[in-house]
Amino acid sequence: MLQRIQTIFLLLAAIVSGGLIFVFELWSTPEDVKVFALDINYIFAMFIVSAVLSILSIAKYKKRMSQFMLGRLNIILNFFLLGLFVYQSLNLSGETVVSEKGIGIFLPIVSIVFLALANKAIKKDEDLVKSVDRLR
Repeated sequence: MLQRIQTIFLLLAAIVSGGLIFVFELWSTPEDVKVFALDINYIFAMFIVSAVLSILSIAKYKKRMSQFMLGRLNIILNFFLLGLFVYQSLNLSGETVVSEKGIGIFLPIVSIVFLALANKAIKKDEDLVKSVDRLR
């Protein structure tokens, strides 16, 4: 049943994690060089892993609890990525010439929101199935 609402939320999270990192910069250096996620290997890898986890979660539509667990793992990965951005932005702001932070730093927050909405819908489906099983 791919036509459920959590599939849309997971697809949006995959688009944010895998597609928008090429559009929005993370920050700009004092020399006006824009830094994207592609420029830093471990950040790029974490974004791609997040997108792959979202796609895998869509593929596990028959196993709701496995889908729920992948969503939680993806949320933890995005919180870790957000922590890296906070740490990096604190290091950047200590410069003599202040550099600009880009909107790409907020992409993990958007992804976390979509993943939390997807997990809420998955939990609602699981509760509905459990309530129907009790009536049998």
